Amino acid sequence: MPLQHREPLPAPPAYGISTVAEVLTSSAAALGVDGFTNVLSLPASRRVAVVMVDGLGMTLLKKYAAHAPFLRESLDSARVLSSAFPSTTAASLASLGTGLPPGQHGMVGYDVLDPAQDRVVNMLGRWDAGVDPLVWQPHPTVFERVAGHLPVVTVSQPRFADSPMTRAALRGGLFVGANTIHARVDAAAEQLAKAGNMLMYFYVNDLDKAGHRHGVDSREWVRALEDLDSALKLLARRVPSDTLLLLTADHGMVDVPASQRIDYSERSELVEGVAHTGGEARMLHLYLDAGLGQADRDALAARWDEAYGTRAWILTRDEAVAQGYFGEVSDVVLPRIGDLLVLAREGIALTDGRRVQAAAFDMVGQHGSLTRAERDIPLLTVTKPAGGPHRTSGTGARRG
Repeated sequence: MPLQHREPLPAPPAYGISTVAEVLTSSAAALGVDGFTNVLSLPASRRVAVVMVDGLGMTLLKKYAAHAPFLRESLDSARVLSSAFPSTTAASLASLGTGLPPGQHGMVGYDVLDPAQDRVVNMLGRWDAGVDPLVWQPHPTVFERVAGHLPVVTVSQPRFADSPMTRAALRGGLFVGANTIHARVDAAAEQLAKAGNMLMYFYVNDLDKAGHRHGVDSREWVRALEDLDSALKLLARRVPSDTLLLLTADHGMVDVPASQRIDYSERSELVEGVAHTGGEARMLHLYLDAGLGQADRDALAARWDEAYGTRAWILTRDEAVAQGYFGEVSDVVLPRIGDLLVLAREGIALTDGRRVQAAAFDMVGQHGSLTRAERDIPLLTVTKPAGGPHRTSGTGARRG
């Protein structure tokens, strides 16, 4: 049954209108590829390069704009999009790569239940050997659909060339690997100069790594932002004049103090009747015992509400699906979503200490929930007209 909420539920991502899922599809349409709709109203272009900055939420970009003078030029006219839900890399990159909401592509969290194996599997760096990426996410990617019409290039770290995440959601086209961000700038400029038309995907994860390890208010995170700003300024100078550069992100991030990184498994009343736990520390998937009756399910939800209802939204799976948080959900994806979801509202991180390494409690920067700091992402456009000076602008109408 629907739960009573102490605070109003936030609106779901506007899939099909203004989320990360529309960035590559609109780019393809701007390139003139049939079968795509330019819902973000991007300008018609011969080349489009999408720079995906892992962890660069709009809130953070605005807060530290003084450390990114190049990007700051376009902030006033920037558009605010929403990440996918949960606001985590697996869900958002899969939505970017497929143009679909998580309820269709099936990557509904950092780690989620595989019903076929009855165990929780990871969707990023520790992909389960028993899960075939092409079966888990069978829909064609935007890259696959575009590659039959014009060149498609991914510029990223070499270790992602054949990763399960890449094969699941970002497959298609040519992969060019380079370890440092400046080496990737060189590679991107070289590739863009080779073809009259191109769709490029350029991935940067330095900010996300710094945020998780040191926090988004750390010197290390600010230094990573400064390096990004410098690299993108160089890239904008070097790309061909008729190239449209877009910058977006997969999620934002919030710092959680050590005292609020909580091992909820120490409270037996919160895990009694729970068969599996998944998700992230700010968006839990709780998978309940199959034989648990409705009265016991309601009682468990009530215990979670009593424990954390003032600091989190507690939702049933049915409620989350009905609200549209995952978009339209297919039958095969539905059981991958937890029976009970816990979305952090304030500065807490809830972790099952029974199944994670102790280092998980050292993570400062966190994300996954529906707060604006976690879900609001930028869409910045950097254009350099043929024969004209460099300029920056936003895309479409402002939101947020």
